[in-house]
Amino acid sequence: MMKSFLMGVAAIALFAGAAQAAELKFKPGEDAKFNWASFEEFKKSNDLKGQTLTIFGPWRGEDETLFRSVFAYFEEQTGVTVKYSSSENYEQQIVIDTQAGSPPDIAILPQPGLLADLASKGFLVDLGEASATWMKDNYAAGQSWVDLGTYKGKDGANHFYGFSYKADLKSLVWYSPDNFADAGYEVPKTMEELKALTEKIVADGGTPWCIGLGSGGATGWPATDWVEDMMLRTQTPAVYDQWVKNEIPFTDPAVVGAIDEFGWFAKNDKFVEGGAKAVASTDFRDSPKGLFTSPPKCYMHRQASFIPSFFPEGTKVGEDADFFYLPPYASKPDLGNPVLGAGTLVTITKDTPAARVFIEWLKTPIAHEVWMAQSSFLTPFKGVNPDTYANAPSKKMGEILTNATTFRFDGSDMMPGKIGAGAFWTGMVDYVGGKSAADVAADIQKAWDAIK
Repeated sequence: MMKSFLMGVAAIALFAGAAQAAELKFKPGEDAKFNWASFEEFKKSNDLKGQTLTIFGPWRGEDETLFRSVFAYFEEQTGVTVKYSSSENYEQQIVIDTQAGSPPDIAILPQPGLLADLASKGFLVDLGEASATWMKDNYAAGQSWVDLGTYKGKDGANHFYGFSYKADLKSLVWYSPDNFADAGYEVPKTMEELKALTEKIVADGGTPWCIGLGSGGATGWPATDWVEDMMLRTQTPAVYDQWVKNEIPFTDPAVVGAIDEFGWFAKNDKFVEGGAKAVASTDFRDSPKGLFTSPPKCYMHRQASFIPSFFPEGTKVGEDADFFYLPPYASKPDLGNPVLGAGTLVTITKDTPAARVFIEWLKTPIAHEVWMAQSSFLTPFKGVNPDTYANAPSKKMGEILTNATTFRFDGSDMMPGKIGAGAFWTGMVDYVGGKSAADVAADIQKAWDAIK
């Protein structure tokens, strides 16, 4: 839901041409942090000179520039010419192109639901069991990523279609290290400790949390992330998956319980800046600013890795602001360290030799490390050198991702739009406004049942 917002609005972008060695951001062999051995090995065994690879993806603006800098290495290693294109309405454009019989070789999309629909119509190419096994063995929480890219094909059988590349992290709590130090607070390691800290801050005369659900027509979405995180910390991944697919209803006790876990933080006037009634009316972009006032209006803010974009100008992440992993319950050790996030999946929509080689290239450290060394890139690939991350905060986020025992994609983004980007949002607004979790869940389920 936030992905479209953060990508912004831009015109169709097109880039073509083979990169020359001089254009490479980091010259092979010069910086020992990169896995140049994998670069040279891949270069020796893959010759695509004279061929062209077409890629259609969601990245525009700065992200497109970064992606160009990455696939320049693929061009250098193989001699292929890459043509990358995107569109402001890329979700609709890929459907049009595939239905018209003119798909790109590679399509990269951040919507598993859309990919599942394309797979069911026969528009995606099976990446093969070997690629699924590679991901299971080489990605942290590997089976989670395999499941994310596995859909039913036109034949009704499950196939591995989506290679996850570039992840986003949501299970974070932001805070000011100075404020914590001044008050003598320590970063909690368990949910029980987080709740105890919340109560201690109130006892000390402070306000623990800033929470804002406001987002114009998308108001309510931040609460869905809270609920999803609570589902992963109170239920097994299998139950989470059943919920997302409507195999158990919103009215199931597991879901109602997760909503009330969010409510423990958000519906207590003493716990939230401005009181519970301010939660729905506070814009999510303004909400974290309370961390930086003197004295602080709040001490913690749960939000995804993108939120520093809305911190006060000049705020240095890692110094003025930092984050910790939203912890699991000590009382539920079997659930491990679950992580909620999002990301993009690479698929083959036209089966060509260059497309197959590109998927193999994504299994090399260089395909990840070049973007890691710049910005806005996290990976669960255990074979990369974490020291290539551009800065300490990115490295820390990467470690949270690679320490995850379970990864699950943003659940609301995988639900039908009328639910995940509709009834779920409005239900959360009603909930913080005073409606019970059971009643809100019944309303959302009624909306889901009405979908034909």
